Amino acid sequence: MKLVRDKAMRIDEAKVSLAGESSTGTALFTQERRQQIAHLLIEQQRVTVPELSQLFSVSEVTIRKDLAWLESHKLAVRTHGGAVLATPNTSEMGFDVRERILHDEKERIGEVAASYVQNGETIALDASTTGLAMAGYLKDKRELTVVTNGLRTGMSLINTPGISVLIPGGMLRQEAFSLVGNWGKSVLQQIHISKAFVGAWGLSYPEGLTDVNGEEVELKRALVETAREVIALVDHSKWGLVAFATFCQLESLKLIITDEKAPPAMVEQIRRKGIEVRIV
Repeated sequence: MKLVRDKAMRIDEAKVSLAGESSTGTALFTQERRQQIAHLLIEQQRVTVPELSQLFSVSEVTIRKDLAWLESHKLAVRTHGGAVLATPNTSEMGFDVRERILHDEKERIGEVAASYVQNGETIALDASTTGLAMAGYLKDKRELTVVTNGLRTGMSLINTPGISVLIPGGMLRQEAFSLVGNWGKSVLQQIHISKAFVGAWGLSYPEGLTDVNGEEVELKRALVETAREVIALVDHSKWGLVAFATFCQLESLKLIITDEKAPPAMVEQIRRKGIEVRIV
C-alpha cells in the first residue's frame, strides 16, 4: 500500500477536480482549499507558493494567508517561498481543526445518516468529526443506545432523553478526543450493534476505508466486525486518499453517504461493486 502518492499524480488529480470551475480564484472555498493543502503537506512534506497558486487558481497572496493559517494551527511551518509539514512524524490534524473544515458538508451528511437510525436500535459512532455532526441529529430518537469511542460525541448526547451512551473505555488520544486500546475492543466484542457509522481519513478502491493512526484503526475494525451493517460517512475530500492502514473493506459497506462534490468516476466505480452511494 502506498502511503504517499506521487506528487505529480496528486497535482493532476486536484486539477481534474477543478476542471470546469471558475478561473477567477473562487474554484474552492477557503476551508476546502486549506484542507487540500494540508493533505498535500502530509503526502509531500513540503509545498511551494507558486505551485499552490497555480494548482488552486488563486493569488500567491491568498496562498500565503492559507499557509499562515495552517501554521497558526500547528499544521505547517512557513519557509522562504512555501511551507513544510510541522510534524513530519504525524499526518493527523487536531480534532478542533478538522471539525471546522467542510463543516456544512459534514452537517448534511450527519443529518442524512441519522435518518437511517430507528428507535430501539444499538448503533455505533466512531470518534470522527462527521460522527459528531451526526450525533446532533439523533436527539429525537427514543430507546436508542449509542456506542462510541469519541468523548466529544458521547458528551454531546449526555442527558438526552431516550438515548443511552456507552463509551467502551481505553487510553485517551488527545488528537482525536478518542479512547482506544484492548479494553475498548474487549467491550465491543461482547455487544451487538445494528449499524456502525464510521468516518475515514481516506476512501479508495481497492484499499477501502483507511486511517492514519494504528490504534484508531484497531478500534474501528472492532466496530466494523461487531456491526450487522456498516455505513461510511465521508465528504468529498476523502475520496482517492489512502492512509496508513485499512479498517474496513469496501465489500463490508452497506452504504456510503457523501456530498455532491464526490468524484463521479469513483462513485460509479464503487456503485458497480454493488455498494450504495448516497449523495447529499
